[in-house]
Amino acid sequence: MAGALDGLGIAFVGGGVMGEAIIRGLMGRELVNPEQITVSEPVAARRAALEEALGVRTVATNPEAVAGADLVVFAVKPQVLDTALDGLRGSVSSDALALSIVAGAPMSRFADALGTAAVVRAMPNTPAQIGQGASLWTATPETSEAQRAQAAELIEALGVGVYAENEAHVDMATALSGSGPAYVFLFIEALTDAGVQMGLTRDVAATLASQTVLGSALYARESGEHPAILRNRVTSPGGTTAAALYELERGGFRGLCAEAVMAAYQRALDLGDITWQ
Repeated sequence: MAGALDGLGIAFVGGGVMGEAIIRGLMGRELVNPEQITVSEPVAARRAALEEALGVRTVATNPEAVAGADLVVFAVKPQVLDTALDGLRGSVSSDALALSIVAGAPMSRFADALGTAAVVRAMPNTPAQIGQGASLWTATPETSEAQRAQAAELIEALGVGVYAENEAHVDMATALSGSGPAYVFLFIEALTDAGVQMGLTRDVAATLASQTVLGSALYARESGEHPAILRNRVTSPGGTTAAALYELERGGFRGLCAEAVMAAYQRALDLGDITWQ
């Protein structure tokens, strides 16, 4: 049975880490073949690396990449988006779907610059590189059901995809799950350092810390229970866990996490000069 992406011409504007992750996810699930994909990448060495590793076609300019494409994926840094969009009006078919993973860039920016009404905006995160990403996405009303299916298939190749009607939620997801891996990495680092301070070797402490975070996340998801319930099960009265949790609460752990996520959210709004009503 053919998938939603079967036979489509797919252009990637940007051949960086996330662009490559998406391509690998699609190929790993056999949703596309290399002949369907063209990648625009200004760095010659990077173009050569993508061609060798993935077998895709690469070009140096964006108009050449998007010409004739059914789906155009924008995977560039927010700071270079204006440059990436410059000169693309008329190059992208009015019937094409534009899909952006650019932080802080509203869908209207692509519709205005490209002259195409079908736009999807998604926010994946770095675990997408191993097929374990979390992505929230939305679409303009003009995006057809077939195009929404194409977007969903692409996004779910990266891990878990969640659809939202409200575009403002994409900026919220940018702060929560988009930046979230960095928060988790910092927590793993802190746990590891604490283990070393107690006397464990760094390798042992790092293994225990990372596996504890991974196992706890999987357990929380598969159990379907509220994290507070799971936490209470681990916490014996007057025990070691209760002592540790007391110190975290005393240090304002919850409030600090909330402040961090809100700071990331505000930065996402600032990047796109966005004010949601």
